[in-house]
Amino acid sequence: MNPSLKRVAAVMLIALGCLLAGCTMDAPSDSSIPWNRPADWEGQIPGMSGSGSAVH
Repeated sequence: MNPSLKRVAAVMLIALGCLLAGCTMDAPSDSSIPWNRPADWEGQIPGMSGSGSAVH
């Protein structure tokens, strides 16, 4: 095998490896952790949860 052909093959293998290592199959919306939603306790007055006194 020609030395320049070996270099080209090595570069192609490295590039293919980088492409495959950077891919993911999970969509961000498939996460079980709700990063974009506040927790149930956030935005409440301490000690006032469940009292039914929320203003709409």
